[in-house]
Amino acid sequence: MAGLIGKKIGMMRIFDEEGNIVSVSVVEAGPCYVTQIKTNENDGYEAVQLGYDHKKEKNMTSPVLGHLKKNNVPPVRKLKEFTSYMGKEVKLGDTVTVEIFEPGEFVKVTGLSKGKGFTGVVKRHGFRGGPKTHGQSDRLRAPGSLGQSSDPSRVFKGVKMAGHSGNTKVTVSGLKIVKIDKENNLLFIEGAVPGARNNYLEIHKG
Repeated sequence: MAGLIGKKIGMMRIFDEEGNIVSVSVVEAGPCYVTQIKTNENDGYEAVQLGYDHKKEKNMTSPVLGHLKKNNVPPVRKLKEFTSYMGKEVKLGDTVTVEIFEPGEFVKVTGLSKGKGFTGVVKRHGFRGGPKTHGQSDRLRAPGSLGQSSDPSRVFKGVKMAGHSGNTKVTVSGLKIVKIDKENNLLFIEGAVPGARNNYLEIHKG
């Protein structure tokens, strides 16, 4: 799955060729540097490691900085492996840009969803809540009974309860690229992509 590392800029509306308004997510995709090429002989699998987003040398760990300098790549903040690169010949230090995509192409986008902190069952799982009458005073958004009687006397694993919500890895497939701005390395992707503004994303072809 060839692709790029990018950053979510935000959302906006544009007009398509037929004059219809389309809501799009604006993603800065690349330019990414080829920081490592993994082969079956050396690593047991084939992959291309890409680096994205400049980072100051003083803020990097020595092993990562040495790895990048060894391959003549400037300091980068984000590294990600892509298991296939369309059979293209890529070399260490090469720059990969949005030119690998085309308008009208469908992509798969992966990122961290927005964190919502500790939430109840209504927000986290979509529970409808209890009735508002019949003596119900403070249990409207409560989950209700959780356990059983004396046998098995416990709550089973996986029961939907309140807890940490969001901030998980999410992948959205079938997103269409409406427009590409090659000069500014921008992809205009129809619909919403995971995460908040400035979150890192992985944009995969197909």
